[in-house]
Parts: sequence; C-alpha cells; structure tokens
Amino acid sequence: MENRNNPLSAMMQDAMGKVREMVDSNTIVGQPIQTGDGVTLIPISKVSFGFGGGGGEYGGKGNPPAQNVGAGIASGVKISPVAFLVVKEGTVRVLPVAVPAVSTADRLVEMVPDLVDKFSGFIKKNQENTPETGEEF
Repeated sequence: MENRNNPLSAMMQDAMGKVREMVDSNTIVGQPIQTGDGVTLIPISKVSFGFGGGGGEYGGKGNPPAQNVGAGIASGVKISPVAFLVVKEGTVRVLPVAVPAVSTADRLVEMVPDLVDKFSGFIKKNQENTPETGEEF
C-alpha cells in the first residue's frame, strides 16, 4: 500500500499547489480596465503549463524511509497575451494582440462578435417591422 506521507508525495502536493496559485481564472480573463472616455478593456491571455516529477526509494531495509529517497520535480508556466475585449456603448469587439489569424478556425473565432451583433440587429429590425396583428412574414 502506498504511503501518502512520504517525502515524494509531499513534494508533489506542494508543487501542484504552487501551480494552482499561478494558474487561476484571473490569469486567463484579466481584471477590467476603465478608460476616461467610457471604454472598458478586458485582457485575455493564453496560459500553458507543464508539470513533471519522479523519484524513488533506494537502499537497504535498515535505513529509515526518509533517508532512502531521491526525487526531482519541475513545473513551468507560460502566459501569453492574446486579445482585449473592448466594450464601448454596449458593443463588444475583439482587439487581437498577437499575429493575425492564419487558420480558418482562428478567423471564425475572431468573427463571432461581429456576427452576433449583425444577427441581433437583424432580429431587432424584423421585430420592429412585424405587423401587430400577430402575422409574421
């Protein structure tokens, strides 16, 4: 049966706790920034992280387990700015920070806010032009 109080387990738990502290939702979607002219900027970042570790027990049965352990742990975090959400007068736009999108999927993701705005405007316009008799065209 595995001993959860051994030095390896304690090192792994400590390292994962530190990674959890660095990677939280506020790291991905930042705090809103208010400008003087009524614009709100919300930073969006991409977070990548890796974690690895290993170790083992060695030696004879006569030594205490704490003296028979060799271990190593490593972790890394990379935070890259991706875009800003720009909110102005009820309209939301995406302002990319990185290189322009080159793949079709990236372009589609960037187009979503504009498509939602256009679709919402189309629906609103149709509702305004619908006769009050309940008929729809």
